[in-house]
Amino acid sequence: MVSASRTAHSIEVTAEGLQEELARLQFQKQALERELAAVVAHLGSVQRALGALESALVTPRAAAQVDEHTVPGAAQTDTDSDADKQYGRLTEQVMAYFAKVGDAEVRARDVAAALGRDADSGSINAVRSTLDRLVASSRIQRAGRGLYRTGRS
Repeated sequence: MVSASRTAHSIEVTAEGLQEELARLQFQKQALERELAAVVAHLGSVQRALGALESALVTPRAAAQVDEHTVPGAAQTDTDSDADKQYGRLTEQVMAYFAKVGDAEVRARDVAAALGRDADSGSINAVRSTLDRLVASSRIQRAGRGLYRTGRS
């Protein structure tokens, strides 16, 4: 009888430990997925920048198109990859969203939801990365931690 009681208690303790481990591993998995999505987004940005620089160096025509009033790589070319077109499309969608909401402060998750890009953490992180790029280029402002709004005052 005592042995059965100890066995039952041991099983309960083991189950509790495994449940705690499962919760910890799920949290770690989500954190790694977010980090991977951020790395993938940054990788895409670096690849696009490198591609633009390489095409400017290789193609004399590209250099002839840049004058003192333009920024190299700012204009899209006919040779843009599908990834570049997706990036541009997301940026346009985000800016269109901000045009609709005016000066309201919005969260990245709300922007992602409005654009139908809230299905997974990778999609939401792509929106966050786009928002951060738009803040860096002064097209929108960071209104607070996790909040964004148009650059208009």
